[in-house]
Amino acid sequence: MNIFIDFEGRIRAAVEAVLAELNQGDADLTKITVEPPRDPSHGDLATNAAMVLAKPLGQKPRDLAEAICEKLRPDPTIVSADVAGPGFINLRLNAQYWTSHLGDILRLGADYGRCAATGHKLNVEYVSANPTGPMHVGHCRGAVVGDAIANIAAFAGDEVTKEYYINDAGAQIGVLARSAYLRYREALGEDIGEIPAGLYPGDYLKAVGIALSIRYQTTLLDMPEEEWLPIVSSYTIDAMMMSIRDDLKLLGIEHDVFFSEKTLHADNGGPIASAIEALQARGFVYQGTLPPPKGQVPEEWEDREQTLFRSTEVGDDMDRPLIKSDGTFTYFAADVAYFADKYARGFNEMVYVLGADHGGYVKRLEAVAKAISGGQAHLDVVLCQLVKLFRDGEPVRMSKRAGEFVTLADVVSEVGRDPVRFMMLYRKSDAPLDFDFRKVTEQSRDNPVFYVQYAHARSASIQRQAAGEGIDIAAPDTLDSSTLELLGDEGELMLIRKLAEFPRLVKSSAQTREPHRVAFYLYDLAQLFHGQYNRGKDNPDLRFVRADAPILTSARLGLVQAVAFVLAGGLALLGVSAPDEMR
Repeated sequence: MNIFIDFEGRIRAAVEAVLAELNQGDADLTKITVEPPRDPSHGDLATNAAMVLAKPLGQKPRDLAEAICEKLRPDPTIVSADVAGPGFINLRLNAQYWTSHLGDILRLGADYGRCAATGHKLNVEYVSANPTGPMHVGHCRGAVVGDAIANIAAFAGDEVTKEYYINDAGAQIGVLARSAYLRYREALGEDIGEIPAGLYPGDYLKAVGIALSIRYQTTLLDMPEEEWLPIVSSYTIDAMMMSIRDDLKLLGIEHDVFFSEKTLHADNGGPIASAIEALQARGFVYQGTLPPPKGQVPEEWEDREQTLFRSTEVGDDMDRPLIKSDGTFTYFAADVAYFADKYARGFNEMVYVLGADHGGYVKRLEAVAKAISGGQAHLDVVLCQLVKLFRDGEPVRMSKRAGEFVTLADVVSEVGRDPVRFMMLYRKSDAPLDFDFRKVTEQSRDNPVFYVQYAHARSASIQRQAAGEGIDIAAPDTLDSSTLELLGDEGELMLIRKLAEFPRLVKSSAQTREPHRVAFYLYDLAQLFHGQYNRGKDNPDLRFVRADAPILTSARLGLVQAVAFVLAGGLALLGVSAPDEMR
């Protein structure tokens, strides 16, 4: 149950009653929102109803707000309805409403916060690293962010497909194959000397070279390059993708679809040509020239007539080349075909998780979505900023040019999956992130992942304490309203109010593609829970377990279990475990 949706309905009913008295029956109520007030001392809920309706109705916001409050005050669950500032309405609810909502949480259990099916078929494409080497920490953030976005969207009711786009076409694949072939010759005993400039120097290709030597012996040496290159290329890509899949599993990430870019170039680029023809039929393709862009000139820019996508008609800054003057497709043309393929597979919503260096791609990808789908599909691009590694405050260096990586596997091996995933999500994705190996493993309140996981472990410890003292623990979903109404302490009610925010939080996080909201929320919930536990240390009457008050203890254990449900559910959305014990 989402209390914000519940009260949005009540507020709209009050507004409609006011509109009827004003003889205004056609006002737009879609902009009305209900949310927690920024300052909890102002009440439990706040709405902008009067603020968004006053101008179109020709009313003063505070006068309209007071009229709405008059309609709301007879509601038995509302203790007070007050006008604040220029016309906001703050509502305070009675304790029985909150304890009743706690009963709803306990009945729903792990499904609390789950939304009904939306009918949206969502494709989330993330990681999509070039298969030219092992995954390093630079890939890690996008992997975790994309996976969490997909998890949250599924919980929010979308039908989600997790997809990885394999960049197995283009010049970098030839470089990879030649690099692996050099290691193959090395495995056969040849002194290859220093790795030539332009090839991948990393030691990770030594294993591929050895595997090639075992499988093909010396037969590749007798072949011309045009024969061995596709063999080595295919074998090396498969080996790299197997390594990438293994690395992703260390983070608990498994994709539903691995889409090969090479398939777009099959049949002499037939899929790409078809996508361009579809755009042409819609009037989005023409022959022309482009002026040189300001600043750095892109690699694919030509001062000659070429086939262009009229992307400025659908929101882009400039038209984009699709076919060069020599007849070859641009890299962007493959992006067009890839989106067309997704749309043909029935996806009406797409998310691309890209590195911050792809910021210039956002408008052109959005333009492709509008042009191909006729505005029927929605595309979001989520950009992930760089991660800076530190150890005890000192920067950890890595050099891709020299083949020296801090690999994803290295990071997970040192600190564990949970700290990596949680901390990659404990900042908005487009903000830089500092990751300190020591800080993410220390057991303190300053380490968010420990603090949140410890809250869940504490909830389990409280349950064990009650059982150890011989207290009969009722099943959470059997607690009746009269028992739960014993929860009257302000700290207990604050916890329930925080729990009540979870369904709204899930929905908003899914809509905005911002999983960091869940991480922040879990920390705030853990803080309230630890705070209430510590209050019990100072005041024995507030302890969760009181042998002298078994019914009150049952109610408080119900609250503890509800906190555990939400902590575990929220951590699962982030791909983080919820331990029952921490040592």
